[in-house]
Amino acid sequence: MIKRSKKAGLPPGTLVHIGEEKTGEIKIAVMDYNETEFQEKEMTSIEECFLFWDRPTVTWLNIDGIHQVDLIQKLGDCYGFHPLMLEDILNSDQRPKVEDYGDYLYIILKMLHFDDASRTVVTEQVSIILGRNFVISFQEGKKGDVFNPIRDRLRSNKGLLRKMGTDYLVYSLMDAIVDNYFVVLEKLGEKIESLEEELTRKPVPATLNLLHKLKREMILLRKSVWPLREVINLMERHSSTLITDSTALYFRDVYDHTIQVIDAVETFRDMLSGMLDIYLSSSSNRLNEVMKVLTIIATLFMPLTFIVGLYGMNFRHMPELEWPWGYPMVLALMIGIVVFMLAYFKRKKWL
Repeated sequence: MIKRSKKAGLPPGTLVHIGEEKTGEIKIAVMDYNETEFQEKEMTSIEECFLFWDRPTVTWLNIDGIHQVDLIQKLGDCYGFHPLMLEDILNSDQRPKVEDYGDYLYIILKMLHFDDASRTVVTEQVSIILGRNFVISFQEGKKGDVFNPIRDRLRSNKGLLRKMGTDYLVYSLMDAIVDNYFVVLEKLGEKIESLEEELTRKPVPATLNLLHKLKREMILLRKSVWPLREVINLMERHSSTLITDSTALYFRDVYDHTIQVIDAVETFRDMLSGMLDIYLSSSSNRLNEVMKVLTIIATLFMPLTFIVGLYGMNFRHMPELEWPWGYPMVLALMIGIVVFMLAYFKRKKWL
């Protein structure tokens, strides 16, 4: 759970990292390009990036790790970013949103990964700043990213990336994040199918735990995707001059993909709710079957217990006690009662 208590009482715009504690080095990568030129560098300090801020080419600065507050402060001072935006970058518990600061747009997304080792969904906040000639992306640095295909297209000059501006680069980054949602959904779909087969065979208490775990992951997905629909809709219809009309059409395509993801998430949520009902019903039916068997056994032994208790009394003058055929007759009576009751239960289809 992310603790917000360290921000309590501090004035707005105070830069404090809120999220998973890390001590490693932050990775800084720069790609600077236009249609004919391209250069890529790994930076050792944030000061090296300041050489690119006023170039006429498109500059993509990717920062992997947000736990060094002084680095974010230096970057904000160089580009003149608003302190409230820097505060949001350092807070990894934000919901997806877009904010217009005039000369630049600030976008927050949730990037999802499926961890094959733990078979769980890992969420990571991605902050993107869209400027006139630069794009800056911030990641938490948990499980890598989904931007490698974009890097490959920039290096090989395939597609429209090198021919378009910063708005098209932001579209490509957002599209890569949304497309990866489908990969995560496929993995979750496989887990749900496997769980459904287990429910039809023989559900166990561990099945219920897995059901609840999947429902929590669906809640996480829903929290990540639902606000994203509003973000992309605003990007598509935004009046900002940073987004051209030609790129707005591409954002409409991302919006359609987001709607498909939302539909899939809602479908999975309904399936899990139905599977939970099936589990509870099957558990109740299994308990009823056990109780029925125990009830039948108890019912069969009730008259036998009565007979045994009756002839177990220590009265001297009991005629059957002195009769030579008394014991066999009592046994025959008891067997007859059991056979009669079993036949009656069978006729009533209680067995």
